[in-house]
Amino acid sequence: MSHLMNPGDPSSPALTRRNFLRTGTIAAAATAIDGIDELPAVPTRGAPATSQAAFELDEATIASLQEGMRSGRYTSRSITELYLSRIDAVDRAGPTINSVIERNPDAIRIAEERDTERRAGRVRGPLHGIPVLIKDNIDTADRMHTSAGSLALGASIAARDAFIVMRLREAGAVLFGKTNLSEWANFRSTHSTSGWSARGGQTRNPYVLDRNPCGSSSGTGAAISANLAVAGVGTETDGSIVCPSSACGLVGIKPTVGLVSRSGIVPISHSQDTAGPMTRTVTDAAALLAVLSGVDARDAATTDARGHVVNDYSPSLDPGALRGARIGVARNFFGYNAAVDRVMDEAIAAMKSAGATIVDPANITTASQLGDPEFEVLLYEFKVDLNTYLASLGSTAPYKDLAALIAFNEQNRDREMPYFGQEIFVRAQAKGPLTSAAYRTARAKCLRLARTEGIDATLAKHRVTALIAPTGGPAWPIDLLNGDHFTGGSSTPSAVSGYPSVTVPAGYVHGLPVGLSFIGPRWSDARLIGLAYAFEQATKVRRPPRFEPTVRLA
Repeated sequence: MSHLMNPGDPSSPALTRRNFLRTGTIAAAATAIDGIDELPAVPTRGAPATSQAAFELDEATIASLQEGMRSGRYTSRSITELYLSRIDAVDRAGPTINSVIERNPDAIRIAEERDTERRAGRVRGPLHGIPVLIKDNIDTADRMHTSAGSLALGASIAARDAFIVMRLREAGAVLFGKTNLSEWANFRSTHSTSGWSARGGQTRNPYVLDRNPCGSSSGTGAAISANLAVAGVGTETDGSIVCPSSACGLVGIKPTVGLVSRSGIVPISHSQDTAGPMTRTVTDAAALLAVLSGVDARDAATTDARGHVVNDYSPSLDPGALRGARIGVARNFFGYNAAVDRVMDEAIAAMKSAGATIVDPANITTASQLGDPEFEVLLYEFKVDLNTYLASLGSTAPYKDLAALIAFNEQNRDREMPYFGQEIFVRAQAKGPLTSAAYRTARAKCLRLARTEGIDATLAKHRVTALIAPTGGPAWPIDLLNGDHFTGGSSTPSAVSGYPSVTVPAGYVHGLPVGLSFIGPRWSDARLIGLAYAFEQATKVRRPPRFEPTVRLA
């Protein structure tokens, strides 16, 4: 779930994973161990694009698919078949996005069951019969595997559904596949390449194929952007929903921690982890969030969500939500890229035209101090939380703790670590229990800097409803030799605080999407959705990818 973005001043060194350590399906289902026999091919820079025929469901929405099923034009089965064929044409062949790691062999049967229910007059809700893709670190008690992209868990099948999977099934969604991710949610190495896993290979950005889709929910981002499904679920510890959403031209919601249960999801950090929607529109993201949210006895953090769970976000979807809203501009996240800054200034002008009062600047002055204490907390929590998860898997997963995974990786270095190592794993393994003074000190510092002296203080000082900032820079080239080249980002304050953020497409830089983030206080999810919707309706920036082979520079 982790994608550690630069949290502070553009004049200071980027606090990437690297610097943290230096400074302190009609088709048959995929096999259980896709990619184990040989390393997946690395995309060739500048390869010719494959022309794509028009796709019947291009830019379809949940509402348009529901209307199609109501009218009889479509059934859940026919929609599922269309998306499975799209995966064959775009993901497996053609541009070869490589975003879907496994397809559900029972997808057609499930879709037919939803069709039978519809004919009998039972429609469970907005997601009834809707095909949804989920990230391959979310447990499903079916014939799909949950591997976090690792060969060590390539044969692992969960004994029970994750809570959010149970919610999706109850809502009538068709879980028809799992998406590739940055292996172990980008928390294995200081030199990792986002979107690469040993099991799934390298996912590519559908806008420009030699560019990175960002991580760790890279497969979900690329797949939904390329119209392989109408909606997908990602997970985030720091940036892993909002960064791939921004880089792939999507709406992504990183909810308040505790609004969406984490039980049954391969963890990094119980302080920061959350799942969330990744879609092409705010309306669809809101519909998916309403289904994912809920109080779960297996996740204590959701206890605080009582009174905050929203079953229908429709009242928040007000095109006039920006009128009279006071919005603060977190300028300390600008300055990484002049073209991105121009996109942001155009977005600010659009909000002013929509009636918002802009307070500029409204900086989160503590943001640049968050890197070291955040990473310390993540190292401690990763070891404890992952060991707990692995121990719960039973006989299908023979590796019961982090130490065993480290040994497995070393024994299978040629397949698991051909491009980058496991420095983060090793550092986490060296950490002690959560009762350690170092952990408690770091966690207290995180809460003070991110909440009390961070987002909360900034909102109060400037009397603003929400803060805005560029979600990230344009996607960087895929580089397995050197790893990721982060180009700025604003995810860390909301990630460390556990507060919500919503990213919306804001513009393009040489054909590469750039997102705008709305950041707010705890439990302000509905308000941020309203602001994001109003911005989306005022600008209508999203356009589908064209699978360009490389960036076209004027």
